[in-house]
Amino acid sequence: MVTSSHSVTTEKRVKVGELKAQLSAYLHAVWRGSTVTICDRETPVARLVPYRTQKEALAVRKPTRALANVTLAPAPSGAVDSHAVLRALRQQDR
Repeated sequence: MVTSSHSVTTEKRVKVGELKAQLSAYLHAVWRGSTVTICDRETPVARLVPYRTQKEALAVRKPTRALANVTLAPAPSGAVDSHAVLRALRQQDR
């Protein structure tokens, strides 16, 4: 379940084949406020979210601190295996 300051929406996960077979039902759920995450096998690839009009656009907040005061993480030392990093990130999402 995802909460925000103005509403509560549920998030559903669906595989591509099921979405194709039940598209109308999932669109109706989105129309009612749900968010649908579309997965290719177990990997999320897209998200259906309720449409917002211009009046419902997110408000821009002022920063809580100056960018100069933000501490950045140190750069990695040595070689980085980007493939291993991507695999690890994908495992975290499951």
